[in-house]
Amino acid sequence: MIVTLTPNPSLDRTIELSSPLERGEVQRAVAAHGEPGGKGVNICRALEASGISSLAILPGDADDPVLLALTSHGIPHLGLPIGAPLRSNVAITEPDGTTTKLNEPGPVLSLAQQDALIDLVLKQSVGASWLVLAGSVPPGVPDDFYARIMRELRARLGSHAPKVAVDSSGGPLAAAALARPDLLKPNGEELAELSGLFDGDTLEANPDLVVDAARVLIAGGVGAVLATLGAKGAVLVTAEGSWLATTPPITAVSTVGAGASALAGYLLRSTAGASAPACLRQAAAHGAAAASLPGSTVPALHQTNPGDVTVTDLVPVLAARPVLATHPKEDDQ
Repeated sequence: MIVTLTPNPSLDRTIELSSPLERGEVQRAVAAHGEPGGKGVNICRALEASGISSLAILPGDADDPVLLALTSHGIPHLGLPIGAPLRSNVAITEPDGTTTKLNEPGPVLSLAQQDALIDLVLKQSVGASWLVLAGSVPPGVPDDFYARIMRELRARLGSHAPKVAVDSSGGPLAAAALARPDLLKPNGEELAELSGLFDGDTLEANPDLVVDAARVLIAGGVGAVLATLGAKGAVLVTAEGSWLATTPPITAVSTVGAGASALAGYLLRSTAGASAPACLRQAAAHGAAAASLPGSTVPALHQTNPGDVTVTDLVPVLAARPVLATHPKEDDQ
């Protein structure tokens, strides 16, 4: 069982355009899609589509459109009633795959509601293999919310606590990194901010440098860093090694949910006991598949092509050592 927490879920609406977005003009959409969203929700959607048991935890009343959509999609979930509507987000996709997102702030959670949400997460984490803390935090929630959950989880469950993965940004991600999660999933810009090395554009253009930036976090106690780099692929760094995964070029349709899908692919293989390179291979395959699908559609395992992914050993550039070897596809076994 994989449990996810999405403290700021949304109803995600994606609008597809047939031509580039023109600010201030009237344009007709060629298609529109609506899905329950938020990173943790999307991870559960991808896991369930691949036959992996999961549970999405989120604030929201039973009759909220987000929870009703989860029910209609057959996604196991638990909602904490808050007496306020959840937010709606809009993503606009252009023919070349460029995605513009407009995200609402979400409802304010009181201190009592925050405590109740944490208690719900701790109770449902008993027996889970992973707990995923994902997405932004809503108004009224402090940046150390995820860090607090990790501290209380370990205090309550001790050695029986599940592994913890964090996929967020800004202050919540920075605070969570200090709490030593087992897995952190930043993009290039987020990794640059966390490590203090380089900048997002430099990291996304030079995957070799990602190793140096990620090693800063590993030295601080983070178990592993899965950095997603868009078209450049993904890099996984652990204390034992560093690897780059690249995929053949794809026609990007929508990048909404691609990062969450990549994390779902990693978790899917991790729960099966696969090696680090094999987990990375599936993460890259899931991310690429998601980017090639419309709206916030997430791929099932059979829609991914891990055999097309190339995984290569990397070493820190600052150590002035060469790239080593390419992993055979047998790593997926």
